[in-house]
Amino acid sequence: MANLLNRIVGTLRTVARRSAAPSAPAPSRTTPSTEHRRRLEYAPNLDGDADPGEIVWTWVAYEEDPGQGKDRPVLVVGRDGRTLLGLMLSSQGDRDGRRHWLALGPGAWDREQRPSWVRLDRVLQVDEDGIRREGAVLDRGRFDRIAAALRDGYGWA
Repeated sequence: MANLLNRIVGTLRTVARRSAAPSAPAPSRTTPSTEHRRRLEYAPNLDGDADPGEIVWTWVAYEEDPGQGKDRPVLVVGRDGRTLLGLMLSSQGDRDGRRHWLALGPGAWDREQRPSWVRLDRVLQVDEDGIRREGAVLDRGRFDRIAAALRDGYGWA
């Protein structure tokens, strides 16, 4: 009963926060993965808040024109207070073997169940209020593969 009540309260808090959010996209910042070197944690919790291990949707600026962007799925890999650290996902094109991309395969975050890739070298910093919706929980095995790639290639702890 307490677990159900916590989920309901979390969902209501999320709905209230999002309905009060301005219509303009929340700004996100990006930095190279090597600048963070954060401790990775897998802690998904269906409480209405974005947690490490969850894939959420948020507005992400284009690299070539930071004044423009689009809503896209982002894997939360860490948190610094109200700032979430995330890695963007893409289902566009075959990125197998491309540097800084890791294949995830299909998942519940994509309605069409297209294969997805996660970008490892560009960390998004998004305020909690910039999260549009929760998309899915990434399974532990895929999260651990991403964590290993961040530790081995980018110096994360």
